[in-house]
Amino acid sequence: MLQDKMTLEQLEERIGYVFADKKLLRQALTHSSFANEQKINKWDDYERIEFLGDAVLELVSSEYLYRANPRMPEGELTKMRSSMVCEPALAYCARDIGLGDFIFLGRGEEATGGRRRESITSDVMEAVIGAIYLDGGLACAKAFIDRFVLSDLENKQLFYDSKTILQEQVQKSGAGKLHYVLVEESGPEHDKLFRVEAMIDERKIGEGSGRTKKHAEQQAAYQALLAGKKNK
Repeated sequence: MLQDKMTLEQLEERIGYVFADKKLLRQALTHSSFANEQKINKWDDYERIEFLGDAVLELVSSEYLYRANPRMPEGELTKMRSSMVCEPALAYCARDIGLGDFIFLGRGEEATGGRRRESITSDVMEAVIGAIYLDGGLACAKAFIDRFVLSDLENKQLFYDSKTILQEQVQKSGAGKLHYVLVEESGPEHDKLFRVEAMIDERKIGEGSGRTKKHAEQQAAYQALLAGKKNK
């Protein structure tokens, strides 16, 4: 398994934090499928520690937005926070540090592509935050969140809201009808790779690939937005 080749020390090096209690990090990386498969109670899975990490992330991101936007009303702050810490956003952050490489998964979950599943990687991201909080306190957890979640927000927002943003831009410009075309599908059933083109009428404006059609469309929209920014 991939996690056998990766060490906890490698992850600590990537995130810039060394755990005093390595068991907390291991718990944060352990999916329930692995714990059930091993039939042992030595390590709990990440679900309880993810619950804590979610609360810490909400607190830190709320404070950041409150201070960064002194005139923004509560409703807008809530909406912005939701987009910053939603599943796709956290999965994007997890990909930045290659967190999926370190997750302890059961064989069945591994075979069906769980290592790249956003619902899992986003949960593990929150679990790691919870583990850091328990191990080093709020200041250490905040430093991790600042570095890996609250950094480069403009580009991250552009990525995980890419389809919505592109749709709004196309409608506003009246350039034509935006749609997505699946041009290639490859790989085994449990690990498909889709390639999609974003089109305005018959003109290609972006191309992307992903493990689901939705992710491929998101990537295609993102590439179209980046191209549009360069051409301005």
